[in-house]
Amino acid sequence: MAAILEVSGLTTVFHTRGGIVRAVQDVSFSVEAGETLAIVGESGCGKTMTALSLMRLIPTPPGEITSGTVKLAGTDLLALDEASMRKMRGSQIAMIFQEPMTALNPLLTVGRQIAEMVSLHENVSRRTANARAVDMLHHVRIPAPERRAREYPHQMSGGMRQRAMIAMALACKPKVLIADEPTTALDVTIQAQVLDLIDDLRKELGTAVVLITHDLGVVAETADRMIVMYAGRKVEEGRTGELFADPCHPYLQGLLGSIPRFGGAEGARLREIPGTVPALSDLPRGCAFAPRCNAAVGTCRDAVPALRPKRSGHTAACWVN
Repeated sequence: MAAILEVSGLTTVFHTRGGIVRAVQDVSFSVEAGETLAIVGESGCGKTMTALSLMRLIPTPPGEITSGTVKLAGTDLLALDEASMRKMRGSQIAMIFQEPMTALNPLLTVGRQIAEMVSLHENVSRRTANARAVDMLHHVRIPAPERRAREYPHQMSGGMRQRAMIAMALACKPKVLIADEPTTALDVTIQAQVLDLIDDLRKELGTAVVLITHDLGVVAETADRMIVMYAGRKVEEGRTGELFADPCHPYLQGLLGSIPRFGGAEGARLREIPGTVPALSDLPRGCAFAPRCNAAVGTCRDAVPALRPKRSGHTAACWVN
């Protein structure tokens, strides 16, 4: 199946007083229609900046997308003028943000915000847009959608606000949905419901999903493929089951090794990755993970490894494995 989203050589930097912060460096990937691709890694690894770059929501200045292409159904989003890009957001590519309370307008009812999204991208009457808003709230399993459409964000629970964000994002049936930590600050039961909802809508609408998360449990349950990022670079990519069963990069091995497991020895410490993520304004010369890697050799500290095919058919950027 042909890819609906193709990202090639995406690079995003921030110009600061402390120097150039390389938030996203030469990242490439593709997503097919109806597929879920997860982008995982620690806080500060570049996951969210990658998502914002796809949406062209990087604040400029100080941010700047310096190179690369982002092709959605053959159209390079980075080559569009701002007016054309505004038409693409919501209608062709949409995003669910981490915190719906800050993403939703507190001064407008939830129904009006969804209806305005519909009116912006489709030539329909206000009555039709309002009806679509109620229908979308019903679609995301919010009870009493007619009443909830007249409520303000603060009148809803966190789980309902997240569902309302999903309804707004999918109101115009975009080809690609970016979900940035969609279960942040939700309790476990609501997390499962939100993830099931996104997956059901993906199957029903054929929407490609790019899931931004640090939760490997969520990835294991929902993603077809996954990308592992570290210090702004992609360090490993492959089908989810293969990467969990046979990780190549020491960073992914460390992430998987640090997951708590039932049946471990009583009082045993969790495995941890030593050290901290380097500052993106002062990256080491070679592999950014080398200072934290027990397997690092001299080459690791001198040159950045390129992504190469590895065992199990996936790719990794590692000189050793």
